[in-house]
Amino acid sequence: MSPPSAVFRDGLLAGKVALITGGGSGIGEGIARRFAEQGAKVAVLGRTATKLVRVAEELGDAGLAVPADVREYAAVEAAVAKTVTRFGRLDILINSAAGNFLAPASQLSANGFRAVVDIDLCGTFNACRASFGALRDARGCIVSITATQAFVPMPLQAHAGAAKAGIEKLTRDLALEWAGAGVRVNSLAPGPIEDTEGMRRLAPGESADKMRKHVPLGRWGTIGEIADVALFLCSPAASFITGACFLVDGGSALTGPSRFLEMMGG
Repeated sequence: MSPPSAVFRDGLLAGKVALITGGGSGIGEGIARRFAEQGAKVAVLGRTATKLVRVAEELGDAGLAVPADVREYAAVEAAVAKTVTRFGRLDILINSAAGNFLAPASQLSANGFRAVVDIDLCGTFNACRASFGALRDARGCIVSITATQAFVPMPLQAHAGAAKAGIEKLTRDLALEWAGAGVRVNSLAPGPIEDTEGMRRLAPGESADKMRKHVPLGRWGTIGEIADVALFLCSPAASFITGACFLVDGGSALTGPSRFLEMMGG
């Protein structure tokens, strides 16, 4: 057996190839950068080509932009094929594409509800299904980014909660069904994370300071901290972990929906 210094001298993910949906910004971009730092080749997928090209160019030879809408299975399938053609394999899928907004359930339109479920849940399935063959060949892994809305009841988030809860169940089902193929499937549930579009929408202006008071660790997390957990789940250190949800929220789920209720005057 080679010593650890030999195995990891070029990074924890040396020789691996990752496809990251939602990789043009926020958490997805952060994970793409961390994986590239650790030796992986990285394809970033999303709807906005200019964002993807910026990230891919900054990653140099390790980066690839594959514009696609996760709601369109054929487009995702084509993006997987482009990734494999460029880099020769696919070892890792990160599902980070998401959509969200604040809306009372009594005023939420059917189209608004469907839009979030289509992007978050259906998009996650599309990417998983389209990647399965390549991941099976590489005995690879999947990490889906969910959220604490999946299991903590929150006002104004019925659509996001339903989508994220669906991803959690999908994660466990795929983990069980695909274990025999050597594909590990896990999820990662961030809490409030600085500098993300999600938190800019969910906690605008002064409400951000109110929310921080409800985080037991006393601060919001960083994109880098989420990227580090994703790195662990895709590394050899997590080779016996599948079907798990890793909660990375500073303990905020322990307080339930109180931070949102306070914002609403409850």
